[in-house]
Amino acid sequence: MSSIILVVFASMQLLAQSPHGKELTVDCAQCHTSESWNVNIQTLKFNHNELTDFNLEGTHSEINCKECHTTLIFEEVQNQCISCHTDMHSASVGNDCARCHTAQNWNVDNIPELHEQNGFPLIGAHTSLNCVECHTSETNLRFDKLGNECVNCHQSDFNETINPNHTIADFSLNCTECHSAFDTTWSLGDFNHDKFPLTLGHDIQECKQCHKTNNFSDTSPECITCHQNDFNNSEIPNHTNAQFSTDCITCHTTNPDWTPANWNHDFYALNGAHAEISDDCVACHKPKYGTYDNTPTDCVGCHLEDFNSTTEPNHSASNFSTDCTYCHTENSWTPSTFNHDSFPLTLGHDIDGCTQCHTTSNYADASPECVSCHLNDFNNSEIPNHTNAQFSTDCITCHTTNPDWTPANWNHDFYALNGAHAEISDDCVACHKPKYGTYDNTPTDCVGCHLEDFNSTTEPNHSASNFSTDCTYCHTENSWTPSTFNHDSFPLTLGHDIDDCTQCHTTSNYSDTSSECVSCHLNDFNTTSDPDHQNAGFSTECNACHTTGGWTPATFDHDFFPLTLGHDINDCKQCHTTSNYADASSECVSCHLNDFNTTSDPDHQSAGFSTECTACHTTGGWTPATFDHDFFPLTLGHDINDCKQCHITNNYADASPECVSCHLNDFNTTSDPDHQSAGFSTECNACHTTGGWTPATFDHDSQYFPIYSGKHQGEWDKCTDCHTTNNYATFSCIDCHEHSNKAEVDSDHRGENGYVYESNACYRCHPDGRD
Repeated sequence: MSSIILVVFASMQLLAQSPHGKELTVDCAQCHTSESWNVNIQTLKFNHNELTDFNLEGTHSEINCKECHTTLIFEEVQNQCISCHTDMHSASVGNDCARCHTAQNWNVDNIPELHEQNGFPLIGAHTSLNCVECHTSETNLRFDKLGNECVNCHQSDFNETINPNHTIADFSLNCTECHSAFDTTWSLGDFNHDKFPLTLGHDIQECKQCHKTNNFSDTSPECITCHQNDFNNSEIPNHTNAQFSTDCITCHTTNPDWTPANWNHDFYALNGAHAEISDDCVACHKPKYGTYDNTPTDCVGCHLEDFNSTTEPNHSASNFSTDCTYCHTENSWTPSTFNHDSFPLTLGHDIDGCTQCHTTSNYADASPECVSCHLNDFNNSEIPNHTNAQFSTDCITCHTTNPDWTPANWNHDFYALNGAHAEISDDCVACHKPKYGTYDNTPTDCVGCHLEDFNSTTEPNHSASNFSTDCTYCHTENSWTPSTFNHDSFPLTLGHDIDDCTQCHTTSNYSDTSSECVSCHLNDFNTTSDPDHQNAGFSTECNACHTTGGWTPATFDHDFFPLTLGHDINDCKQCHTTSNYADASSECVSCHLNDFNTTSDPDHQSAGFSTECTACHTTGGWTPATFDHDFFPLTLGHDINDCKQCHITNNYADASPECVSCHLNDFNTTSDPDHQSAGFSTECNACHTTGGWTPATFDHDSQYFPIYSGKHQGEWDKCTDCHTTNNYATFSCIDCHEHSNKAEVDSDHRGENGYVYESNACYRCHPDGRD
């Protein structure tokens, strides 16, 4: 009996297997009906585009399944074109039909694009050709691959061309170097002649005028290959005798008739008198020099005779340079100039008679030293006596080239003569007294001349006051009075700007006077009562509050307690209630305790608020007030202006930050879903934001069961698909998709220990939704 059961069971298993292979696992009802195994296209539910890797488009969507699936094992069919369609092109264009054809029909409408992809765009004459004119074979459907080079098709055209003969001329096989691919004929050739530009006289249309043979590459680009005869026959000048270069472009351009010709004479520019004979080359290029490039370029090469025969002055005897340009220009010999910069001829030296200084024919003998001409003037000078004063014999130390030696300027920069000193600048002995001996022994410090003035001064007594003997500390060079003293050690500004020194300097010794304020103003400090400076412990340094402009207005640096807005009051006594200003506290509550205690909206005492007013208020006034609510941010729905909506007692500290303390009623009355029955947390922010109750978010995947990932992703629409009651703590696994067929589920779990067709049992075995 047991063997019969096994046979029956095995037969059932065989009958239950799909004839379409293991990969096709869809429900039979997708294609078949209960009436017949035949497939009705009208009732077919199987989506070939979504469930397979081959979309049915165009004619593929209209054919019978059996035309492609020739067996019941559907997975045996390949999705390459070549697996169904015979290659009519004999493997000449590959086996990807979709490159040229679509699923609609076999027509090809993208031939130009296909050629561009292969690197050969169909342009010019190629656009009107039939495919078989290039792709020749035993069948019109076989398109053997050609090369993309011109010569792959046009070798015969190249070989047969004789005007010019491309082969002999060694022309490039790349047709595009002369012909345009956009043209429709060969006749529109355009040869790039840039290696030998055809300009002006060379711009001729007949190639054979230069290219004498069919081999165009034989022609030389050298000028002489065409123009040797022209060169040999040139007479003015005779190019051959002059040994000119046979490279015509040295002097000529491509202008017809060889003119104008330009010889680059920059190595020796022809200016002035030389330019006037520029057409007469032999005037300089004499036969005696042989070739033109042997002609000398230095002046004396042509003008040595002129140099030797000149007598006024005698150039040879004076050892003048043979470089004529030192004195002469190219225009003519006269006027001539001599660069006398070695001894500039200015003012009294600007004389026309060279012989006044150059007393011999050898001009180079003349010395540039002053004394060589003016020793007698030096020795005869009396005011002052130059010899006794031991002045330098270099006249330019004091004199210029002005005639008559005046004005004379002694460089007295080492001791500038200004003011009263300038008035006696002509009387040298007023300072340079005989007792000092030579002029350079005269003292330059003030006291050297003015010690007697210093010692005899009594108002004030300079000696007793220990004043400096450097007169410039107080006096200028103009006169003794008015005098100034650098009082920067104690600036005399405003009230201190007094002319009578003795008001402060009460003794003859001015250095005894103290710079401390209290040394003069102690009485003012002691007698001040509003406020009492002594009792308030004020500093005796008056400039802490006062300026030299007067005792009032006075300023006090109140930065340790800034007086802003409401605190900016002029009556100090409003805060400083005693004469000792230092007693006033900087704590807010020291002045505002009564304000704090009497405030009822809200009650600051009951609420336990800080007595530090600045925590909520500014000096602008009690209102508006701000409170730092960061410990419970007031965002979106919580951003309300009425504090009492949450703080329902006067003690604001009593309000709890827990959501449920305000929203318990919302929690208890929510029915979709029922939060209490579902056992949801009373911590609202687990699912909600302060933007509103909806939309709400719930982390279902990590806390309970993955429905936003894995196999259940996209298998549900709303929560009630699985939670079939208001109690979200319960769920159903057997009311949806393939689990609703108990017989199938029982069959799938046959042999599983502990299997029960019940939702909680499903969850126990599949807590993550996987097999």
